[in-house]
Amino acid sequence: MHKLKPFPNADQLEFKPAFIERYSKLTDWETFKKYNLSFLRRSLRVNTLKTDVETVKRRLTERGWILEPVPWCEQGFFIEHVTGRRDTGNTVEHQLGFFYIQEAASMIPPLVLDPKAGEIVLDVASSPGSKTSQIAQMMKNEGILIANDVSPLRMAPLGSNITRTGVTNTVVTIMKGQQFGKFAEFFDKILLDAPCSGTGTIRKSVKTIRMWNPRVLKGICNIQRELFNTSYKALKKGGVMVYSTCSLEPEENEGMVHQFLENHPDCSVEPWDLPGLVKSEPVMEFDGIKYQDQVKHTCRMWPQDNDTEGFFIAKIRKAE
Repeated sequence: MHKLKPFPNADQLEFKPAFIERYSKLTDWETFKKYNLSFLRRSLRVNTLKTDVETVKRRLTERGWILEPVPWCEQGFFIEHVTGRRDTGNTVEHQLGFFYIQEAASMIPPLVLDPKAGEIVLDVASSPGSKTSQIAQMMKNEGILIANDVSPLRMAPLGSNITRTGVTNTVVTIMKGQQFGKFAEFFDKILLDAPCSGTGTIRKSVKTIRMWNPRVLKGICNIQRELFNTSYKALKKGGVMVYSTCSLEPEENEGMVHQFLENHPDCSVEPWDLPGLVKSEPVMEFDGIKYQDQVKHTCRMWPQDNDTEGFFIAKIRKAE
């Protein structure tokens, strides 16, 4: 069983009083704090576009790696121990694209989206390409996948990862995600892994503790709302859109879905489950606002639920 490894300076890291007050109302603060101040487990996803799970397991085990399956992803493994060099990206297998170093919670949105070979799929904010390459893998490189990002600087890692993993069904675009509203009812499935405050990623980026400021949420939520609305417009009738964030703020998650439902009565939030995944109850009321009943079908994941990053996922279906 994996044992938590606290940061060496964990006792010196201080959360802002307003952060403590807010999150004490949302979850068990001491448990949340303990996990956030512990190292995040490394994990990888085998790339079946180039090889198979057993081959990668054998080759890495021979190198002295100890791999533990990620319960909710057949191709996912936690890296519990590596003998010798620990820079897992500097291996022949990684350079050949046999596996992708990907956080275990990040593997969930594509699995919920469930893209199929032959479909037309959009990844609205795709760089650096972890979910893009996973979607292409699930599509077996058949159909069309649009991988978009707003920043030209983010094209380098996206292009590199797509090339390394052998993805061939993908067109890369550089533009604001809001512009996809021009392509009305064009895509079978859409992943909107939205830009967010990142409060679920403290274990990976401790500076989030210092940077947290509830006043900036309004601007972030405005962008998320725009992307949500335009992405939905680009979705075909009967199509599925997955909205996800690595934030734990209710305004960016359940609150965003609640507002969307109010403005789009033609859609529904669908329940979903993945084997071995622990999900917490979503927030159904926050800041004096009671959320719509369908919000209960969204997924809130605290870092302590599965010893991962914090994450939020909602599966939206457009009416026929």
